Amino acid sequence: MATSHKSLQQVRDIISSAHTDCPPARKLHFYDHWAPEYEEDVSVLEYRAPYLAASALASVFHSNQDSQLVLDVACGTGLAAQELHRCGFRLFHGVDGSAGMLQVAETKRLYLELKQCMLGQESLPFSSDLYNAVIIVGALSDGQVPVSVIPELLRVTKQGGFVCLTTRSNKSNLQYKAELEQELSTLKTQGLWDCILTQEVEKWEKATSEKEVTEDTDYISGVIYLYQKCASNC
Repeated sequence: MATSHKSLQQVRDIISSAHTDCPPARKLHFYDHWAPEYEEDVSVLEYRAPYLAASALASVFHSNQDSQLVLDVACGTGLAAQELHRCGFRLFHGVDGSAGMLQVAETKRLYLELKQCMLGQESLPFSSDLYNAVIIVGALSDGQVPVSVIPELLRVTKQGGFVCLTTRSNKSNLQYKAELEQELSTLKTQGLWDCILTQEVEKWEKATSEKEVTEDTDYISGVIYLYQKCASNC
């Protein structure tokens, strides 16, 4: 990942804009224009979520990674797919709301198929029970993709397949995190999937707001969730 010429504060200001409550069209316009410098900017934050999530997902595939079809939801510029590729995965579909982000992702030459979709507002443009694994990294947070996308992730996953999700644990995201965990728990109670892993990570990335910097650390924490879809008789 290239190094950004921006300062940490400049990147924080950009991230703040990304989480602003605004109409979806305006937010997509923002991401379209951010796409060319996105990877350089998040490198300033020491953003490790794609690597951490890919490692967690790879841990449950002990062989034949190259034959597993993976859907990268909110794929952005393709950082998660890059990390999964390093773990031996080769078959990727991607979906994102931003045309600009998808254009950058296409240059990676990792994806067999890329589609645009308003995540959480539209159904995913893929068939049910299609993917061996579904991953969504960095997008499940306040002001980003709503929790309503979760049943769609489950729908497109094959029985016995895996869904890997991440979110931040910083103060401004705690309400969203609680809503997310309630949805994950509800689907588990309904017998639709089982929790395989919940991994708390202290140094998720550098705080995106000075308000969340403490005397002890300038990092915020995050969490990885890994679920396995049950068979129909589960």
